[in-house]
Amino acid sequence: MLEAQVDGLEYELHVRDIRLAEKDKRIAELEQQVEELKKQAVSDVEPSSGQLPAFVKLNVPRRRRKKPGRKVGHQAALRPMPAKIDHHQDVPLATDRSHRVVCPHCKCSLARLRRRRRIVEDLVPSAVETTCYHTQSGYCPHCRKKIESRAPEQPPAANVPHGQLGINALTTAAILRVRHRLPFRQIAQLLKDMPGLSISPGGLVKQIKRLARWLDEKYQDLIRQMRASPHVHVDETGWRIDGRNFWLWAFTDPTFTLFHVDESRGGKVPLKLLGKAFGGTVIADFYGAYDRLSGEKQRCLTHLIREVKETGEKDRSFADCPLSRKLLRWCRDALRLKKRWGELDQAKYQIKASRLEDRLDVLMKMKFEHADAKRLCKRLVRYREELTQFLWDPKLEGTNNAAERALRPAVIMRKITGGSRSVQAARAWAKLASLLRTADQRKLGVYEATKKLILDYWATRRR
Repeated sequence: MLEAQVDGLEYELHVRDIRLAEKDKRIAELEQQVEELKKQAVSDVEPSSGQLPAFVKLNVPRRRRKKPGRKVGHQAALRPMPAKIDHHQDVPLATDRSHRVVCPHCKCSLARLRRRRRIVEDLVPSAVETTCYHTQSGYCPHCRKKIESRAPEQPPAANVPHGQLGINALTTAAILRVRHRLPFRQIAQLLKDMPGLSISPGGLVKQIKRLARWLDEKYQDLIRQMRASPHVHVDETGWRIDGRNFWLWAFTDPTFTLFHVDESRGGKVPLKLLGKAFGGTVIADFYGAYDRLSGEKQRCLTHLIREVKETGEKDRSFADCPLSRKLLRWCRDALRLKKRWGELDQAKYQIKASRLEDRLDVLMKMKFEHADAKRLCKRLVRYREELTQFLWDPKLEGTNNAAERALRPAVIMRKITGGSRSVQAARAWAKLASLLRTADQRKLGVYEATKKLILDYWATRRR
């Protein structure tokens, strides 16, 4: 019986030894994996020793920077001289007992005296100016409503237990919010620190919405002007409203910019704003929403170049494909030729443009085995007539950079504020941003143009 017990214990020890050996092997494998992960982490932290992770941007290669300022021989770009001088102040040198001009350090008499003009431009400290308008009111039996007198720069009367904001305060708040992209709390703090005007962020929100309602007719005028424009650049970007995804559309040309916030990214939005009878040319990317527009279109070659490059970076076999090289060369040659519109005579330019179209036709007929090459060839065939429109129109661009530049301040605004809290606030911002950027494009002066828009409404419309 004892021998049987000993044999059983020996068997249990043997089984335990086997299990311990398996665990030791597993521990060794895990330790090896830990070492590999440590090496990979070190390579991620040190770019020189390994490949950068996906979330790290590559360093821009160093290149020779040009010397700042204009080239030698060109006229200097200086601030303009002030139109008028408000104050003149004499600043004399020190004199001795004999009233001779002397050096303030050694008291020696100065020779070759001259008078100089040193012009200094400064800001006047701002302050809150309160005006009490003593008005008269009465009831009109014919119109059946109360009539009250109002000064040209007086806001529409409102029965509130505090003072109303005047034209300068309203204009300043709108510009700080729309043009300079400040949050409402910072605008309220700035108005409190600089001129000493107390207003809550919520009050500013209401005033911005109120301004947008006042200027809605001017916004509709922009839409009508857009429909009569010969060329319109169109682009869109995402916009968050109270945690929901909306879209901000931008329509622009050299004389105006129109922003529109919509829940849809479909083709019905540009079709609604441009109208079914739009007779101009739309410059856009290859997004399918613009296919519903019936007029002429010019597709952005920069988007095509960017897509070819990004596809080649992801798939090396596509970068080695003949389509990648030939399509990039064609796009660059087309954009380069358009820049020489005024340099070449008409006949020579037309010959070069026709050759570019022939090269594109040959490129479209080539057969490729790569899937991305086939996809891009189908796109070239589909948009063949919309790739070369700009070569024959001096005012038509081959890229959609104008719309992207119009959207860039809005993207910065979105990053700063995170979007809007309501649809009404988003649309109010879009209306004011459209009017302010349009005034800037027309060089009207954003501040004075905004004041004029408000005063025109006050003079012709009721609250």
